[in-house]
Amino acid sequence: MKDLMIKWFMGFNSFLIRISGGKLGSKLGSQTILVLHTVGRRSGKVRSVPVAYFDHEDKYLLVASNWGRDKQADWFVNLKKEPRATIDVKGKTVTVKAHEAQGDEYTSLWKFATEKHPPYLDYQKMTTRRIPIMVLETRIDPGGCCLLQW
Repeated sequence: MKDLMIKWFMGFNSFLIRISGGKLGSKLGSQTILVLHTVGRRSGKVRSVPVAYFDHEDKYLLVASNWGRDKQADWFVNLKKEPRATIDVKGKTVTVKAHEAQGDEYTSLWKFATEKHPPYLDYQKMTTRRIPIMVLETRIDPGGCCLLQW
């Protein structure tokens, strides 16, 4: 029942963000929300899901906590297979490329994320997997004028 409620809530929240251009649904408590569009690793279809994010050094950070479950979030596994995606954030659609934080980068970003949102520490206690962090980067042309395709 809990999984069904989460799925319903996430679908409704995506809908609110989309129809309001980000004016509704993009702030939940202390967290900011974007809509992530990935390619399904098995279906090949576009999958859209609202995900909490952090702005950090001109990048978007996504913590793949999956509410503390032992299973990785589908969006995370989709990005591992195909790191190019788009996001709806702050009323814009942005093309991004993802990589999973590792080593010192992970340590630094985990500290940053848990200081901004301490419940991630509780989620980590609920699961045996290390909660991954995906870093989404936009590509800017050398002149700094515009986003480019990957």
